Parts: sequence; C-alpha cells; structure tokens
Amino acid sequence: MATKQRLGRKTKTAGAVKGGSGGYQFALAKLKDVPAGTGYSTSHGGVVEGERMLVGYIHKARGTGSRMHTHKNEQFNYVVRGTLVGSVNGRKVVAPAGTLIYIPANAPHTLVASPDDEDVIFIAIKDLSQGIVGRAVDGKMTGPHYEKGYGPRRR
Repeated sequence: MATKQRLGRKTKTAGAVKGGSGGYQFALAKLKDVPAGTGYSTSHGGVVEGERMLVGYIHKARGTGSRMHTHKNEQFNYVVRGTLVGSVNGRKVVAPAGTLIYIPANAPHTLVASPDDEDVIFIAIKDLSQGIVGRAVDGKMTGPHYEKGYGPRRR
C-alpha cells in the first residue's frame, strides 16, 4: 500500500498526501498525523487529497472536540468508533459508530467525542473548496472545546 507522501505536489491541507500519479491506495490509519481543526478543535489524523475531494481518518479524544466553526466545504463524517455529539445548523447531533453526519457548506457546527464513550475515529469526506481546516464562528482561533475534566493537564 502506498503510504509515502507525493512530494512536490501541492495540497490545500498542510501535511496531507496527494493522490494520483501512481498513488491510488492509502493505509489511512498509517498516514502522517496532521492537525484537522487548528485553532478550534482537537481533530487530527491522516488526510489524502485528490483533485476535487479530500478524505481524512480523524481522531478526537473522549471529552474533546470542536468549538462552533464553519468551512466552505460540504462535508460527510462517518463515525467508525465512539460517539460524536454536538449540533449542525442548530440541530442536535448524537452519532454513534455506524452513523453518517452531513454538514452543508458554511453550516455552523460543533462536534465533540462523547465523554460517555471511547475516543472517536471518523472518516471525514469534503470537497476541496478549501483544505480540511475551517474557522471558528467567533473569529477567535484560541483552541478546542474540552468537556469539564478533559482539558489539557496543567504542570
């Protein structure tokens, strides 16, 4: 399986792998881990970009996730493990493993790995109108959402 990055091929997501030119198969769980919500989420994982779409194998630790944010991309998240909770366009979301979440382009949304379940892994599929990272709705890229008792450890 191809897991090497296609060097010299530009991606919209820093650290993502570029598909094509012989790279047609990817071990998603083994790709380089890249931030997938810098400034508003704990999301991270391997990302592959084609010409018009991207796919991410994304992790969120239990009790952590994204603050309300948007992005130009239309998105689907397929929950592989754990449960994502939050909202999309003001509608409550509770998505256990096996659930597909649809997020329209520019829709305000927040998704957190339920503290009542295990860490989450989901497959994110987006169009390439931008990379994987969006913008916090409040305009402040000051960090992710942490449920009470799940924040970073203080030294």
